Amino acid sequence: MLGYVIKRILLMFPTMIGMSIIAFFIIQLPPGDYLTSVLAMMADSGQTVDPAEIARMRQVYGLDDPMIVQYWKWISGILLRGDFGYSFEWGRPVSELIWDRMGATLGVSVAALVFVWAVSLPIGIYSAVRRHSFGDHFFTFFGFLGLAIPNFILALVLMFVSYKYFGQSVGGLFSPEYIGAPWSWGRVGDMLTHLWIPVVVVGTSGTAALIRILRANLTDELSKPYVITARAKGLPEYQVIMRYPVRIALNPFISAIGWVLPQLVSGVTITAIVLNLPTAGPLLVRALVSQDMYLAGSFILLMGILTLVGMLISDLLLAALDPRIRFT
Repeated sequence: MLGYVIKRILLMFPTMIGMSIIAFFIIQLPPGDYLTSVLAMMADSGQTVDPAEIARMRQVYGLDDPMIVQYWKWISGILLRGDFGYSFEWGRPVSELIWDRMGATLGVSVAALVFVWAVSLPIGIYSAVRRHSFGDHFFTFFGFLGLAIPNFILALVLMFVSYKYFGQSVGGLFSPEYIGAPWSWGRVGDMLTHLWIPVVVVGTSGTAALIRILRANLTDELSKPYVITARAKGLPEYQVIMRYPVRIALNPFISAIGWVLPQLVSGVTITAIVLNLPTAGPLLVRALVSQDMYLAGSFILLMGILTLVGMLISDLLLAALDPRIRFT
């Protein structure tokens, strides 16, 4: 196992270099650059810029350098100094912009993950054990409903309900009086009253999907000979179900870590925009639209790294959870 972990970690480094090249190449694909976008917006507003000023700005931003030179400046700064570059649009270091958004992103995503697991686990087990019962059909109906409703539509509905019937301010994670205020118990309580909408919206589709997956996997396990033998030996039904079948059927929950970690950065972007959440997803979209290459490239690279880390963690947890999985 130790040799497998060391091998995976060593292979992550060339993989990350490859991902950085692909990420930088992707953000260079659209025609033009950040300065082109700025000039287009100025032209739309009737402003003009002196050609000498344009040439100076291109030199300052390094936009006239070949793509390989721009890439080397970016990746060497990351590897040697931990410097992700400078955001053209915001005029700040990229690392500051990313970490400013990570607190809210982490809070929403972790809360949504806990919600998904807390709801889908008991419902999935119940639906598998009580197949074709009224409760199973009831949860199946709402599961398909959760998969069918777009997240941004559900967000708009919950925002209306929250404002109409509970009198809450909608959008964001805080009421107007707590925005920018120092942390206190009142601010924490206010955040919790606003957090339930993004948690329910972000977690609904994931909950519905995991319920269906857990039901199918557990149904398959419950029909296997080792479960029938355990029942024949007189073991309590609780032990028959929870000791091995549920452990094996939980594999999709563990393997989900591989895609949960990058979601901590990107989040559900459209939902975040609708709910006006100060998370990383809207910032990534804005960077892509304005062609802020260092900011967008750093986000894409960070999501790739988190995917690699998530897959490694999920593989190790699967090996601990399922005795049939062994790594050499």
